[in-house]
Amino acid sequence: MNNQVKISKKITKFNKTIEVSGDKSISIRCVLLASQAIGKSKIYNLLEADDVLNALKSIKKLGINYKKFKNYYEIYGLGLKGFETKKKLVLNAGNSGTLARLILGLLVDAKNQITITGDKSLSKRDFSRVTEPLKYFGATFGSNKKKLPVKIKGTKFLRPINYYEKIGSAQCKSAIMLAGLKSPGITNVKAKKSRDHTEILFKNLGIPTKVIKGKKYDYIQIKGEKNFSCFNYKIPGDISSCSFFLVLTLLSKDSKLIIKNVNINNTRTGIIKILNRMNAKILFKNKKKYKGELISDIEVRSITNIKSINCPPSLNSSAIDEFLVIFLVAAKANGVSKFYDLDELNKKESPRLDIAVNFLKMIGIKVIRNNNDIKIFGNPDLNLSDNYYVKNFNKDHRIFMMSCVAALTYGGKWKINDRKSTYTSFPKFFKTIKSLGAKIN
Repeated sequence: MNNQVKISKKITKFNKTIEVSGDKSISIRCVLLASQAIGKSKIYNLLEADDVLNALKSIKKLGINYKKFKNYYEIYGLGLKGFETKKKLVLNAGNSGTLARLILGLLVDAKNQITITGDKSLSKRDFSRVTEPLKYFGATFGSNKKKLPVKIKGTKFLRPINYYEKIGSAQCKSAIMLAGLKSPGITNVKAKKSRDHTEILFKNLGIPTKVIKGKKYDYIQIKGEKNFSCFNYKIPGDISSCSFFLVLTLLSKDSKLIIKNVNINNTRTGIIKILNRMNAKILFKNKKKYKGELISDIEVRSITNIKSINCPPSLNSSAIDEFLVIFLVAAKANGVSKFYDLDELNKKESPRLDIAVNFLKMIGIKVIRNNNDIKIFGNPDLNLSDNYYVKNFNKDHRIFMMSCVAALTYGGKWKINDRKSTYTSFPKFFKTIKSLGAKIN
């Protein structure tokens, strides 16, 4: 199959109901926690994307068996001491920062040195935000370098820690919590606001966990060395995957879309808050709680009068993976949209802020950047007719899908490289978008 797509026609109006694939963050966490549980866990609607499949391969290498059935996966956990850490073991996280960082937290008691590797993109990302706190538990690392490959060796003498997580990284916080799960005594984390799926799962699984939510920071306490039982879990839809279809609908004419069973955890819904401030009317319907997570159908309609936004940085962490498509909406807004403190965007699978600025300039949108702040000068009449070629973006799945949305709503003739990048997080992307009438070759 050609690894490039061609798009030369805008999408026509649609009125549809769809579902998106299972949440990637929760899928990876469920795989890792099932490996630590005692007994047979069943996970339904597990995202079958590369990042999650690499998590399954990793626990398999650590001696944890699993089996795929038609509608679910069974994972046979052996408890907190169940990993087999053979000599010269190498775990490949592929493109997944979540997997690579979280599994390090579970290896703080590894008897032998284990190497964590990843693809070219992941190997450019900073791992010191995880390795530094894990050293305090007693783990040692093969070198002081900040990037993959990382070599970790655990200790028999784990100790709980008190840690102040200042970045707002759910991956860092979760790695510390997983290490705390294996350590005697009480681990305390003061963490800047970020996704809280790990805290919710810990509580749901009966792991002794206390969480006090503050305005800017959360205070988390884990009592370690407490085995927990196997579990059943149905993964809800991923709001990050949902975001491409929200924006596709907003920027298309006379269209309406309902997306079923999406996770609307408050730490993930920044995109909804931002788009509604820009005059969208995105609605939650049939809301319900499931094992501590809030699930809802989402209804979205086209809009013609897009307002610019002065986006508060307080919304950054809850929309960090969705800013690429938010920028597409800002490009068609009335007025100048302002975004601040977006340095974390350049620490993702690609330097997303750099690429987004160049992308917007390529399609004729004026952008002023000051370090990690940007101003986007919207053009409500944006309608493209030229040829556009998107390449050299580190095979970043979100850059690819954002480019497809732009092509289908802005017009023009597009060539976009690396269609296989969708396998990272959303293998059903093409099937889903074509079901709305998109013409993609």
